[in-house]
Amino acid sequence: MKFAAVLNRDGGTLRTTDLAAFSDRMRQTLETAGHTLSIDVVAGKDVVESLDSAASRRAVDVVLAGGGDGTISAAAARLMGKKQALAILPAGTMNLFARGLGIPQSLDAALKSFADGEIIAVDMAAANGRPFVHQFSIGMHAKMVQLRQGMEFGSRLGKIGASAKAAWATIKNPPAMNVTLTIGKAEMMARITGIGVTNNLFGEGHLPYADNPSGGVLGIYVTVAQQRAELMKFLFNVARGKWRENEHVEIHQADRTVLKIHTGSRKFRAVMDGELVKLERETTIEIRPGALNVLVPASIGQAKAA
Repeated sequence: MKFAAVLNRDGGTLRTTDLAAFSDRMRQTLETAGHTLSIDVVAGKDVVESLDSAASRRAVDVVLAGGGDGTISAAAARLMGKKQALAILPAGTMNLFARGLGIPQSLDAALKSFADGEIIAVDMAAANGRPFVHQFSIGMHAKMVQLRQGMEFGSRLGKIGASAKAAWATIKNPPAMNVTLTIGKAEMMARITGIGVTNNLFGEGHLPYADNPSGGVLGIYVTVAQQRAELMKFLFNVARGKWRENEHVEIHQADRTVLKIHTGSRKFRAVMDGELVKLERETTIEIRPGALNVLVPASIGQAKAA
């Protein structure tokens, strides 16, 4: 296969990686396995342009994207509905979409798995037509991300620490929003502290990622927790993947949902695949089954085929 790699030198763990040495290992690993490879190492501001260029080349079979959540989401958006496949180098903090695909969590191990990997089709989702691979969320999560952006950190551990500080600040002063959520023919109105709409249902007992990335449904998680103790329990359960043990979380699934905001939306934001975006007064979210081809370890591809 012909690989076109785009590495965001400002993204995730790549900021502290010797990219010249890693590029040499990429070439050796993939070319020894009979593939061809071009590598584009770029600054964060140039990632989208480089991804557009890689995805537009007809001769390219696989776009290999390295960076944080924003880089991976941008790459997937450009490959949605195309024959080309996405290969993910897990250089972010949590790498939740990559985990759901069974991709090894070290850069070199992931690279080795691509040498004899297989291409499978998995789902994507879209919010008002804008694609995402992991989650669209409002309320607590969005406030935490917004607070974290105002903090300084220079490493993965620093980001985790900043996230903990932002979580505690959010618990002390949680957002509250009046919303209408339409799921199928049902419509519910509620005052919520958070809603997450996910690309397939999250699995239980681990970090929040989908066990089945081609399940064909949205996961819809609604929390109405208000008190500090309730919010702490909610975040603790989220971290452990114990969604169904929390009495303040409602879980639904559907192929389409419509979210309407009744509280003044100008002061709120949404988070899409880790990036803050404008929260519209009304958002339609839909699953896009099999919309993305991904390169996964051969064992994952064989298990899916079985």
